[in-house]
Amino acid sequence: MAEKKINVAILGTGMMGQEHISYCSGYSQIVVKFLCDSNEEMLKKAVSMIHDNAPKPEVFHSEKELLYRVQEIDLLVIATPNYMHTPHLLRWAFNDICILVEKPIAISEKQVRALRASGPLFKANIWTAMEYRFIPAIQKLYQLLPTIGLVKNVTIRENRFPFLSKVNEWNKDIEKSGDTLVEKCVHFFDLFRLLTNQELHTCTAKVHRGLLDEEYGYDQRPGNPTRIIDSAYVLMDFKETPSGGKTSKFAGQRGTLGCLELCMFADGSRHQEEIIVTGMKGRLEAYLPENKVFHYLRPTRLHMTKENVKDREKWVDTTQPPPKSSIQEEIIDCSDLSKWFVNSCSKLLPLLTNVYRQKGRAFIPQVSFEDGIIAVEMGIKAQLNVSNKADEDDYASMLPLNAYSSQSCDTLLNHAIDLAQMQRKIPLVSELGDIVAEMKGQ
Repeated sequence: MAEKKINVAILGTGMMGQEHISYCSGYSQIVVKFLCDSNEEMLKKAVSMIHDNAPKPEVFHSEKELLYRVQEIDLLVIATPNYMHTPHLLRWAFNDICILVEKPIAISEKQVRALRASGPLFKANIWTAMEYRFIPAIQKLYQLLPTIGLVKNVTIRENRFPFLSKVNEWNKDIEKSGDTLVEKCVHFFDLFRLLTNQELHTCTAKVHRGLLDEEYGYDQRPGNPTRIIDSAYVLMDFKETPSGGKTSKFAGQRGTLGCLELCMFADGSRHQEEIIVTGMKGRLEAYLPENKVFHYLRPTRLHMTKENVKDREKWVDTTQPPPKSSIQEEIIDCSDLSKWFVNSCSKLLPLLTNVYRQKGRAFIPQVSFEDGIIAVEMGIKAQLNVSNKADEDDYASMLPLNAYSSQSCDTLLNHAIDLAQMQRKIPLVSELGDIVAEMKGQ
């Protein structure tokens, strides 16, 4: 019996689109059938990445042309600049296909509203590409969470090099990227939710912007554009999940606390990312790209059973710091598991698509459409709650942030929101279908 092929369309063939092509090439059942981009140079580079023994993809310069071929597509990968992700979803997600959409799924409050209004009507199975969940060290840390008791503090730190150069430097334009706490940090906000199993309650942020003026070439751009965030601290508290339908009077104090630290000019830092989770019984630390997890159990007498102190000295004299031998320590090297790291889940999703369709099961993404929206909402909330206001006057005048958009994209967003709000009822699929058809013709 011939192997069933999965036909993939890559919408956006820049850096991320090219990464997805390279991942797809590792699977014989995946065929990159269509490539679409308005940038000729990126398209040519993407075509050159297709193996000689693989069918050459059909190339499109406009999304409208590709959309007419939707019935031939099993998996659509959306890897365009950030501000285009929401309009793409509003055009494609009413079709019965699988979609892998790069993060962030939206960049503005208006885009979020449009997605929330249309989401219940989408037919597509949508997977949001937030790959940090799948890094081996983070996977191992997540698996070990039950050993450290109730999680109370989560710190995520990224100290890295500045943003890389992309086509027309769109990633340094807040109206196209959503600004750094959305563009870059949705990965981390998603991890906060995953590790705490709680939702954000309140947050406050302090930021620097404009520190990399010369490096990013702002002085050479017309119109004196608003600079993106170059470093930030975001302090958060999360809602405690009520047990038995009752909320504790100490709920505000008992929810997990979170701290995000970002520095985009820390080239050469020993660790690019650090994820530290502290529970009432122990602590977990993951370091990247070292890909190691450090696992500690506290010598508190409350949980010192014969089993877990068998090979440890007890902390008897509490007038002195606990002896090192009373703390259980384990170092787990995950670097040998790196071959399992799937950037943006792009290998994993087509395989799941194939398996679930063949077996007739429901499609359940590990990073859902809703996960993608909530991570964006957290980033937007952090950027709206910057407390060093004196440094934010120029930026504040732009709020709420408006995503860069064409007239047809704005029309699409407005229709999605208006139809959902009319008489407080969900619009008919046929109504939004007509709008999508109209957009195809523009």
